[in-house]
Amino acid sequence: MNKKIIAVVYILFFMNLSGNAWAGNVNFFLGQKTLDKDDWEPVDKQPEFGVLVDFKQQSWPVSIALDFLGSKDETTIAGINVEGNTAELDFGVRKIWDTENSTIRPYIGGGVAFIRAEVKGTLSPFTVSVDDSGAGLWIGGGIYWTLNQSFNLGLDLRYSQADVTLAGTDVKAGGTHAGILLGYHW
Repeated sequence: MNKKIIAVVYILFFMNLSGNAWAGNVNFFLGQKTLDKDDWEPVDKQPEFGVLVDFKQQSWPVSIALDFLGSKDETTIAGINVEGNTAELDFGVRKIWDTENSTIRPYIGGGVAFIRAEVKGTLSPFTVSVDDSGAGLWIGGGIYWTLNQSFNLGLDLRYSQADVTLAGTDVKAGGTHAGILLGYHW
């Protein structure tokens, strides 16, 4: 796992132990990213994984959200292995509705998306790849089921948008993300 993500998780954990009135969630995401078919076919439906983090002082109306998502798919066309992948860092806010006696907590969020996209073609022993990064927006929502006051199960659905240029062609690097969450609430 990325050292920066591990550092964020440790910081959030120790903020909780310090006695401050912090609340938050660290969730692992497993799902699928669907990219624009015209730009990405045949690798437009990519398995996706990630880490979704949000934290706040308990008096704040919204949480700060910091999410990292990565997706990748590959196929073979006429003997050429074609791979498409994206890496996405989403920064913004998340509003989580906490009710006193309920374990169900719906949420919505949005903010800035930083997306890196790459397409790679391999015909052994040669590999050609193109990549670019762009900034855009993300918006999403979902629901947490918090069990035993700290174990999260949930669903997340979001849309991200950013334009990149791959091999001289403008391409949409964002898309629709849908997946399940498993994580920790404090």
